Amino acid sequence: MNPVKVRDISIGCNNPLVLIAGPCVIESRDHCLMMAESIASIAARCGMPFIFKASFDKANRSSGKSYRGPGLDEGLKILAEAAEVSGAPVLTDIHEAHQAAPVAEVADVLQIPAFLCRQTDLLLAAAATGRAINIKKGQWMAPQDMAEVMSKATDAGNDKLILTERGTSFGYNRLVSDMRSLVIMRSFAPVVFDATHSVQLPGAGEGVSGGEAHFVPYLAKAACAVGIDAIFLEVHDNPRQALSDGPNMLRLDELEHLLVILKAIDGLAEKTLPH
Repeated sequence: MNPVKVRDISIGCNNPLVLIAGPCVIESRDHCLMMAESIASIAARCGMPFIFKASFDKANRSSGKSYRGPGLDEGLKILAEAAEVSGAPVLTDIHEAHQAAPVAEVADVLQIPAFLCRQTDLLLAAAATGRAINIKKGQWMAPQDMAEVMSKATDAGNDKLILTERGTSFGYNRLVSDMRSLVIMRSFAPVVFDATHSVQLPGAGEGVSGGEAHFVPYLAKAACAVGIDAIFLEVHDNPRQALSDGPNMLRLDELEHLLVILKAIDGLAEKTLPH
């Protein structure tokens, strides 16, 4: 496994823990820029490399009536501003192959959502941009099967790949995080743990997903103890008012305290690669 470079950040191979964080979706220009600046300041105080995350479109909402985001064109303008004001690289989702090229002009990392992780044309389009790609493991997939998912991109000439664990489906409305998954996937790629989507309760609300945000710190600490390369956290200044995924997001005012602990655990973790 080689580290993946995102600007001056190296992900993997015993490099320092990287923070990938931001709101679930771009709610407005002002909110997105505020979140990017605020999280960047917190990450800087903690001495943690930071990649800003926000989605311009949430195409897989539980209800067709739910807020999806500002869309591709407006969303990319806002993400470009967020990168400028925060000084951080940017990560965002793509859902369709035609989005890859325009998104790659702004984003440093293209993210493949878990529900779409086996979509060959989407993976090939992302690979063709030459950008780093974060592939979220499908909730139904075994961790070792992600090697075949990765091969679609590597065969197309892009080896700048990282994998994210976001919980595995366990019956209805419940996800379970199997920490063995982190070890297995880290044997062939840098690994990210998504601590906020892992506490999601899919479809548990009336037309929306629920969540148990109070469990986020516990899972994040456990993953860092196992040995991961980056931690993924959806963060919001007021989750109760968030337009998407509020019940599973970490409050902005809780972020710094958690990062201090995660950085300390990362410094103690045995991060040698598994055999």
